Amino acid sequence: MQKKGLGRGLSALIPGAAETKPEVRDERATLEVATERISPSPFQPRRVFDEAKLAELAASIKNQGIIQPLVVRPKSDGFELIAGERRWRAALKAGLVRVPVVVREASDHEALQLALVENLQREDLNPIEEANGYRRLQEEFHWSQEEVAEKVGKSRP
Repeated sequence: MQKKGLGRGLSALIPGAAETKPEVRDERATLEVATERISPSPFQPRRVFDEAKLAELAASIKNQGIIQPLVVRPKSDGFELIAGERRWRAALKAGLVRVPVVVREASDHEALQLALVENLQREDLNPIEEANGYRRLQEEFHWSQEEVAEKVGKSRP
């Protein structure tokens, strides 16, 4: 018996997805681009941005910088985000004028596909893993709760 939709991969949900894998360039050079030259994508699947979580991310970015570059595609007046809109919004809140990006050529359907996959593949730490990480910073590096909160961009309860 043939499975319906779920369990058969992305092509079962999005016809033609299997034939349209985004082209992957070998060079993944990171560039620094002015935040004002980047615009959000109409293909961003995320519609809700939690302001409190963006503020926490902005605090982390102020302290640590952007760890993972944004992914953008060129457009006539700058760049359009493919992946990393939360980081971009938080960078703006943090006052960054330039952010690290990787530039990719991508069609509209590839941009949506990449944005969707990037959001679906991410898995956050569970609460126990997160708590253990904070505990290790305190025990192994002798950080206070205030230092942990400041360094990781989380407010202390």
